[in-house]
Amino acid sequence: IGVGLVGFGLFFVLLGMLLYFDSVLLAFGNILFLSGLVFIIGFKRTFTFFFQRPKLKGTSFFLGGVLVVLMRWPLLGMLLEAYGFITLFR
Repeated sequence: IGVGLVGFGLFFVLLGMLLYFDSVLLAFGNILFLSGLVFIIGFKRTFTFFFQRPKLKGTSFFLGGVLVVLMRWPLLGMLLEAYGFITLFR
């Protein structure tokens, strides 16, 4: 279930970007991606991964970008998410 949710999340994010940053598709993709991540590695491990002391900057940008996309500013939100994603996983 988790891999499917992550796959559909990435698909919807890609489709939202191809359709000129459609905020509904991007928001739906973000929610599916995060819920799939929780299903794959568990809630506690997801929480501890995102909220480690050295990764708080990346987490704040990534989750802030998700929130900005949900508020219907998709371009700014995706830029924040991309920076947070790069900061989290480097």
